Amino acid sequence: QEVLGEDKLLAILKERELKIYWGTATTGKPHVAYFVPMSKIADFLKAGCEVTILFADLHAYLDNMKAPWELLELRTRYYEHVIKAMLESIGVPLEKLKFVRGTDYQLSKEYTLDVYRLSSVVTQHDAKKAGAEVVKQVEHPLLSGLLYPGLQALDEEYLKVDAQFGGVDQRKIFTFAEKYLPSLGYAKRVHLMNPMVPGLTGSKMSSSEEDSKIDLLDRKEDVKKKLKKAFCEPGNVENNGVLSFIKHVLFPLKSEFVVLREEKWGGNKTYTAYEALEKDFAEQVVHPGDLKNSVEVALNKLLDPIREKFNCPELKKLSSAAYPTPSKAKPAEKGTKNSEPEDVIPSRLDIRVGKVLSVEKHPDADSLYVEKIDVGEAEPRTVVSGLVHFVPKEQLQDRLVVLLCNLKPQKMRGVESQGMVLCASSLGEPRQVEPLDPPAGCCAGERVYVEGYEGGEPDEELKPKKKVFEKLQADFHISEDCVAQWKQKNFLTKLGTVSCKSLKGGSIS
Repeated sequence: QEVLGEDKLLAILKERELKIYWGTATTGKPHVAYFVPMSKIADFLKAGCEVTILFADLHAYLDNMKAPWELLELRTRYYEHVIKAMLESIGVPLEKLKFVRGTDYQLSKEYTLDVYRLSSVVTQHDAKKAGAEVVKQVEHPLLSGLLYPGLQALDEEYLKVDAQFGGVDQRKIFTFAEKYLPSLGYAKRVHLMNPMVPGLTGSKMSSSEEDSKIDLLDRKEDVKKKLKKAFCEPGNVENNGVLSFIKHVLFPLKSEFVVLREEKWGGNKTYTAYEALEKDFAEQVVHPGDLKNSVEVALNKLLDPIREKFNCPELKKLSSAAYPTPSKAKPAEKGTKNSEPEDVIPSRLDIRVGKVLSVEKHPDADSLYVEKIDVGEAEPRTVVSGLVHFVPKEQLQDRLVVLLCNLKPQKMRGVESQGMVLCASSLGEPRQVEPLDPPAGCCAGERVYVEGYEGGEPDEELKPKKKVFEKLQADFHISEDCVAQWKQKNFLTKLGTVSCKSLKGGSIS
């Protein structure tokens, strides 16, 4: 997407082949967006470049301890196996690559001294700015996050490369390196950047946001489920993670994409240019359901060799050890009441932004509306809401709402409701009710989460007997600033806070 230092790049190529490195911090499990840099690494090798892949284990620990110290070695081994499996899946010869771990050289006396030397010239402002797009941003930042950009800059010198390759989200770290390496007497390097693939929810595909990504070892049924939930509004090409994946991953690897569909809808169609596919989708010639099904087939062809490699006992054991599942309480002794088997935390709720497409009175209940609500799936959901006496029909039509999507569907006076519109409610009489408002600019299907609980996979369906929603709802409230909260933590989307118009201090139901 962008190159910094093109003149220097061309000058080097007149004399010899380019030496380049790509690094990855060994934090959450690599996901399918990693195919973007992998396909470019394949291009570099075909062009004769000397390529080094850095498993940045120390960086993973410094980034808000995303990888606990005791898991660093295991996660680094996992990354090495899975990245090599990815490269083999797309036909990249591993013998032409050099693999290095950060702790192989970053704990040496010379490197450590250079970290101190760098810290004596780098301002706190510049260090914080450099890591803004990469290091996890928290209310009370750790000093380790300020060290992170400096270490990445020094890697260029210690790996003896001409250029560093990374995502465009690394740009501020790259310009930081160009500014500060010369202050230590080291050369300024070339920087090359690939585009970032939006996640399935429309935001950046992230290892820490489970709903946004497809893991390289996800089962076929998991791939189907995540693609089904992915934001892919008919005709909308903005922030469309499914289209972006085709553009940035499938087209570069295969140079074509086949839309699979039944004969009655026109049969299969092969696209050799992404722009033609995007145009057809924008004009609704291609249906979101057909697009998702076609991506599912193409993606599973890429993932099958990786799944097969990790099917052996040794790598299964490594995967479980590197990414242990959160411990659950042991079942109680026979004859005693079972303790709560799982944590009741907000990330178990599948809450999304929805757009109300239609509102009608329930045919058999005067107090109920029947709404069709788009939540970024192939078809809108039918939702029954008891809002007739509180919200005029015209105020619901075409507005954005906040929808709880993983309640068990239930019939309400003969109409099955597939979700719940979350609303603020006054505590006094007469009762007032206002649907929660997502931030302006949100798209249908975007994930709504509670601050501090961005990660984690929501339950596929909340079991009524466990009353997960009811237990969490007990701590839902509206702040004095009209912001929706759980235990004083804000409800958020990637664009900001979820709120209501006026019912400060109210409850949420």
